[in-house]
Amino acid sequence: MTAAHAPTLANVAEHLRDDEIHVWRLDYRPAHGRAPLRAVLAAYLGIAAEQVTLTDGEHGRPALAAGHDPSLGFNWSHSDGQALIAIGRHLAPGIDLERLRPRARALEIAERYFSADEAAALAALPAAQRSAAFLELWTAKEAVLKALGRGIAFGLNRLSIASAADRLQLQRLEGDDVGAWQLQRLDIDSSLVAALAWRGDERRIRFGALASGD
Repeated sequence: MTAAHAPTLANVAEHLRDDEIHVWRLDYRPAHGRAPLRAVLAAYLGIAAEQVTLTDGEHGRPALAAGHDPSLGFNWSHSDGQALIAIGRHLAPGIDLERLRPRARALEIAERYFSADEAAALAALPAAQRSAAFLELWTAKEAVLKALGRGIAFGLNRLSIASAADRLQLQRLEGDDVGAWQLQRLDIDSSLVAALAWRGDERRIRFGALASGD
């Protein structure tokens, strides 16, 4: 994170409300590791980035180690040079990001791993629209599973999502009440597909952009 953006980040972080989720977008390369994530979390915790300690949950979800503010929940995702970081209080957000690209096997994968209704919805689309629709379902499923603290080993067919022009709808989540969940399509730009999920009441989503250092 470049020093020029630190005051902006710190100012926004200072004013995180309980009814908000902040979503930050930044350039990302694998060589950065978790440094950009630590830098953002540090601003919300009011400490230096090197003081931020992360642990991994059973299914790989990163979390703040004991001793940090327990009210702060976060998640992040990166794909092909971009990253998104979601932060909120008193919730465990899940966020997922994919670069829009052709997926020749989209229908085959959906028929094998998705729910029957999702596969049928994809099959009904013109072939030219399936890649984008598949990636939207994939990121939405990943976002929900990450909010659960689970990975895709949970079973992609154990939740079902419908996509409409104006929203995403979580229709089924095995062992849970879908009415307790929020699922949002994130309109980042035309080259990216992203979704944000959390269990809890509706919240305002605030977006920000950061520059990343080399």
